[in-house]
Amino acid sequence: MERMAVCVHADDPISQAGVASQLRQRPEVRVLEAAEAEHAVVALVVSERVSDRILQLLRARQRCGTRLVLVVSEVDDNELVSAVEAGIAGLVRRRDATPERLVTVIRAAASGEGAVPADLLGRLLDQVGRLQRQVLWPNGMTFAGLAEREIEVLRLVADGFDTAEIAAKLSYSQRTVKNVLHDITSRLHLRNRSHAVAYALRHGLI
Repeated sequence: MERMAVCVHADDPISQAGVASQLRQRPEVRVLEAAEAEHAVVALVVSERVSDRILQLLRARQRCGTRLVLVVSEVDDNELVSAVEAGIAGLVRRRDATPERLVTVIRAAASGEGAVPADLLGRLLDQVGRLQRQVLWPNGMTFAGLAEREIEVLRLVADGFDTAEIAAKLSYSQRTVKNVLHDITSRLHLRNRSHAVAYALRHGLI
């Protein structure tokens, strides 16, 4: 069995040493020294709260392509959303952070899965729903980053209609249709109309 390379970051040296010591006893995990941290598959970040410093650390590790597991004592809704935005794949409360639980969540993160306590997941979904209702929908946006009229245009492109036909069907000018397609491909870094249609299909938008 290949051991998962893990680096540990903690607010204080006692937590750092304690968590690292517990994980070193597990055959599934190889705990890396600080100098080897860039080779970690998973970074385990231990803190009391989700502070600005912790968010900066999470973002820095995420940019390196490392999977992130956060261990915290307390987390409020805003901190939870910020941590998710920073790229965490798993979250464990400190009181639940047994070696067995940590290894389970590390393994899930390493395989690209998420692991969040059920009550926190419920709170996160509430936050997402609020964002959808209060911010995205009033502005005609979706979580995929497309407005309703952009989706309408892409549906017609997918059905084989050209620019003039799309303009006639939607009562737009041809320039508007071209601008809509240009905005989609530029904003989402897509290569062309076909790539935009493929993106919309993958996200279940058309």
